[in-house]
Amino acid sequence: MSKKLLQGIVVSDKMQKTVVVEVERITEHPKYKRKYKVHKKFKAHDEKQEYHVGDKVVMQETKPMSKDKNWVVIKKI
Repeated sequence: MSKKLLQGIVVSDKMQKTVVVEVERITEHPKYKRKYKVHKKFKAHDEKQEYHVGDKVVMQETKPMSKDKNWVVIKKI
């Protein structure tokens, strides 16, 4: 099984070796069929601390690295 990839924007880089990435997706209401945006924030590992606020990045799922960090930033778009 391949690992999940998500695309998002870095919203915080204040932690050491960790960035917070906000992922936006569009979903549809089941009854009213209106489309709306849903945002979710993920903590991702950034070993070299090379990604900063505003960068659009791709991250990959990995084994848990801490209590709430199980993503690794792969590249900048």
